[in-house]
Amino acid sequence: MSDYAIGIDIGGSKIAAGLVDSKGQVLVRGQLPTPGFDPAAVLETVSTLIAQLGAVGKNTVVGVGAAGWMDLSGSTVAFSPHLSWREEPLRANLELTLGRRVLLSNDADAAGWAEYCFGAARGEENMVCVNLGTGIGGSLVLEGKLQRGRFGMAGEFGHQVMVPGGHRCACGNRGCWEQYASGRALEREGRALLAVHGAVGHQLREACGNDPHALSGEMVCALATAGDAACSELVIEAGQWLGLGLANLAAVLDPGIMVIGGGLGASSPLLLQTAEQTFRASLSGRGYRPFARVLGTELGPDAGLIGAAELARRTFMDH
Repeated sequence: MSDYAIGIDIGGSKIAAGLVDSKGQVLVRGQLPTPGFDPAAVLETVSTLIAQLGAVGKNTVVGVGAAGWMDLSGSTVAFSPHLSWREEPLRANLELTLGRRVLLSNDADAAGWAEYCFGAARGEENMVCVNLGTGIGGSLVLEGKLQRGRFGMAGEFGHQVMVPGGHRCACGNRGCWEQYASGRALEREGRALLAVHGAVGHQLREACGNDPHALSGEMVCALATAGDAACSELVIEAGQWLGLGLANLAAVLDPGIMVIGGGLGASSPLLLQTAEQTFRASLSGRGYRPFARVLGTELGPDAGLIGAAELARRTFMDH
């Protein structure tokens, strides 16, 4: 079995690829825009990226991480929010296109596995990874094994209902955690701040060019880091919601480490500091039990492709 694997991270806006060794090092990498909602075009883009990696042996396996619900066999995408995949036999289509063995995984599972093997959670057998972006994804490792649940859909932490009857979520429910502690939440609150046309929102208004649709969660975090009081208030509120959700997860799962990843998680020390403070203040039985460590990701945006590659390498090594 090769000491190398190809990792592919399929996101809503870009597809990243890399040749990854057994120590989690990305030796060669490539990236292209995600081609809209056309599944066939996605296959072509993945094929193009692998070709761009250079002379990679045909026996080198491929791990693919993508947003969506995968079946337990790692062959079919039951549903993906970013692409037109509904009961899509993605692994078979990729293997036919690429002429290689392919393992399919959820992108949050792949990122969490990378942090467990090579990143912030290495050495800890019980880990929760929370990926903060537009929404909230997650993954879970218990006793050194990636947990996917009975139907392959474990780790959808962002859809625990925190506020019954609260903000409408894309999943169909109201009051989900990601409506209060994600990039989407910061965007909504930032737009509300702009809508009142008050002086406190002037830096945010300048940053987005007075266009509420150009506002992003990362923009709010950046202004908070730079000292803007209004944006700091929004980030602190999101961090408090984040910490409350972490306390809920710890009460159920009792991990040793909680890793906060994703684009938003990597962009704001204030968000993570507030989340840890709230987590410690909200955990059941506090004062009589150890606290899980709350850490930021070490692998950053490469976590998804590194984890996908390592999952494929280990899976096919065992078979």
